[in-house]
Amino acid sequence: MAEHIIELQDVTKYYDDNLVIDHVSFYVNKGEFITFLGPSGCGKTTTLRMIAGFDLPTSGKILLNGEDISLLPPNRRPVNTVFQRYALFPHLNVFENIAFGLKCKRVQNTYENAEGKRYTKKERLSKKEIAEKVKKALALVDLEGFEKRSISTLSGGQQQRVAIARAIVNEPEILLLDEPLGALDLKMRKEMQLELKAMHKRLGITFIYVTHDQEEALTMSDTIVVMADGVVQQIGTPTGIYNEPANTFVADFIGESNIFNGTVVGDRLVRFCGKTFECVDDFEKNELVDVVVRPEDIHMCAPEEGKLRGKVISVVFKGIHYEITVQVGKFEVVIQSTARREEGEEIGMNIPAEEIHLMKPTYTTNVYDGVITKRNTVKFAEGEFDCDVTQLYPGSHIDEEDYLITATGEKIDLTDVEVRVEVGLNDIEISDDQEAGGTMGRIISIIYKGDHYRLIVRTEEEEEDFVLSTEDLWNENDLVSVIIPKEKIKLSLKHTEEKSI
Repeated sequence: MAEHIIELQDVTKYYDDNLVIDHVSFYVNKGEFITFLGPSGCGKTTTLRMIAGFDLPTSGKILLNGEDISLLPPNRRPVNTVFQRYALFPHLNVFENIAFGLKCKRVQNTYENAEGKRYTKKERLSKKEIAEKVKKALALVDLEGFEKRSISTLSGGQQQRVAIARAIVNEPEILLLDEPLGALDLKMRKEMQLELKAMHKRLGITFIYVTHDQEEALTMSDTIVVMADGVVQQIGTPTGIYNEPANTFVADFIGESNIFNGTVVGDRLVRFCGKTFECVDDFEKNELVDVVVRPEDIHMCAPEEGKLRGKVISVVFKGIHYEITVQVGKFEVVIQSTARREEGEEIGMNIPAEEIHLMKPTYTTNVYDGVITKRNTVKFAEGEFDCDVTQLYPGSHIDEEDYLITATGEKIDLTDVEVRVEVGLNDIEISDDQEAGGTMGRIISIIYKGDHYRLIVRTEEEEEDFVLSTEDLWNENDLVSVIIPKEKIKLSLKHTEEKSI
């Protein structure tokens, strides 16, 4: 049975009022190579820093071998960190850089006096002990004979190895690596990925690695923790996460994916792209689902032999395969294959049942807490929108003084009444005209779903999200105004505190 060396229990982290880590729980097994993977700003480095002790959790616990170390300072934790910027001392040679921490270190030695009594004494390591440890660390990173070399004469990959040697020379139980390959060129990165994996096997200690590079995570890791917006999206092996993504974010972020809106139409039958396919996932009939198909799992065939049929609109050679985009009615389907097709060619496509992955949609509607204003508009998500307040009371109307009159003739002042606001994904528009909508935000996520894009727009202060579908292509981080037509805003009373007049 695997032994948990690190465990995070319901850990939350705020910086001022900014929620960075949101109730994260997971464990790390002893000797494991585990990677925190996610886009910039997802919380992966903050999680690593809390394990290192550089940041403290706002709430929750971090356990090391079962003991709570949440408030323990970094120097009392058996961990060492390698950063993207190696922070090597340019005026010291390789040996002196690696030995620097050892020269400051004190160890507890036990002695026996003339009377036979034992006592302990804190002492610095001897020059011989330091030399032996440095020699061993250099061997582990394949830099024997580099002791006297100047740091300035080393390549980026060699400097990275020196930084790792400096970390492992202290014999930590856990090595933390925060995007350590980020400063290297592509060829060197790929070489160092394999080096690090081999080094992990030689050392036998726990590696906790942070990256935003999916290929890096898939290449090196035993386990991957996929994060987004401070929340763990999925934990699993590289093959498990690639083949069975938990949601559309993971499917889109890890590798390439075709993602479509689908409907379950029978027992293990799903309809998408205008056709019905057999699948292996079991959902209720008429349930709306997200359908994920990897490009390499779509088989091309003669037009008359395919369940889907379409025209090739793009062919791009990617080195090991062709990426072929096919127009199927209003949908675009992306295929990866070693077989080439020509633009304009009509082809058929089949998808094996086991390669069609169904999942519950992450987003089906937008729901907010709102308040009715004295102008009979509704305030929510840092904005104010025109709305139809009469839907709160069937048969009601607004009189000339802007009061609501119920079907029984009761006059009600709705000012400050709390309501539930619901808006569909297809009922929101965005504009780069900052005065056009009821509120503003930045686009933080874009996922293509075959015939439309699913966008998430986040307001800047309260960080409220608008999820919407659009056929228009936007860019992440665009600042946009959010437009919701009056008739598309659904209101319901949260409780009955309205004031009768």
